[in-house]
Amino acid sequence: MRKTKVYLLLAICLLIGTSFLSLPEENTIPNPPKDEVNSQDTFPVPARKKNMIFYVQRTLNTNTIIYELNYNKDSTLNKETPVNINWIRYAEDGSIKELSYFQRKYAYGLNVVCIDSLKPMYKLNFVSYKKRDIFLARGKSGKLFKATIIINNKPAYIHKVFVRIDGGTFWVPHITYVEIVGNDILTGKAVSEKIIP
Repeated sequence: MRKTKVYLLLAICLLIGTSFLSLPEENTIPNPPKDEVNSQDTFPVPARKKNMIFYVQRTLNTNTIIYELNYNKDSTLNKETPVNINWIRYAEDGSIKELSYFQRKYAYGLNVVCIDSLKPMYKLNFVSYKKRDIFLARGKSGKLFKATIIINNKPAYIHKVFVRIDGGTFWVPHITYVEIVGNDILTGKAVSEKIIP
């Protein structure tokens, strides 16, 4: 009886077709989504210098903004301007140039506040985005200054910021997201977080 039911079921499948058992025809298989190339992966990575604390890149071009420690001649950190900011003009000739007044005051400059003059420790904020604090202080070794920020609710050393810009104007660019990349202070693991403004 059981064999008869099985044979009957197979016969029905053969008669009406086995489309539900086979793969769909080629033209009905959806194309898998193409892996979108993350534009920041194609950007040049600046050579790691001793005084560089982090850098910023954006989708407009490969020019990169470098944030470096500003030491006095006696090797102490300059209290008035602890961070120097310059361009590496990769899209042109790779030269180093200062930020313009407008770039410094409205886009890529930093507001700097000394919060402890003995250690010393500074709070940094981008002039264009004040919601996320960056703290500049000596690292675990007590020698080198490092910039720390909260990434995914944990303290991390910041290495890179990438800004995805899709249109807009010079004064009001349409920022899709800002990605912060660094290393977890406790584990040393690479971490990143995308902020959607």
